[in-house]
Amino acid sequence: MRLSPANRHDSMMLAPALDAVPSMRHGRGRPRKRPDKLHADKAYDHHRCRSECRKRRVTPRIARRGMDSTEKLGRYRWVVERTLAWLNRFRRLAIRYERRADIHEAFVILGCALICLNQIRRFC
Repeated sequence: MRLSPANRHDSMMLAPALDAVPSMRHGRGRPRKRPDKLHADKAYDHHRCRSECRKRRVTPRIARRGMDSTEKLGRYRWVVERTLAWLNRFRRLAIRYERRADIHEAFVILGCALICLNQIRRFC
């Protein structure tokens, strides 16, 4: 997880966010450090974002401004939007009261743990 100031565009944090993805193992061999594809909305339609993805061997699936409809991207994007809506149910995360980034990050991790716990309870 990476934090940035509120007045900074999201696309400027794409490279640090890709670098922050932890390793994941898919079967045998060395663990892959990054996902295969990145689905993003029109806010990330910059040459810089596409080249940052390609530099890290991630296939960019970014909607183009004025050309692509956002409905195609919605199939993949709803998972992110739903999860962010779940996190916004926690008042302390919807409005950031903490000045220190480590405390805010701890509350985000706690919120994610509570969401996972609720999902486990739902299926058990």
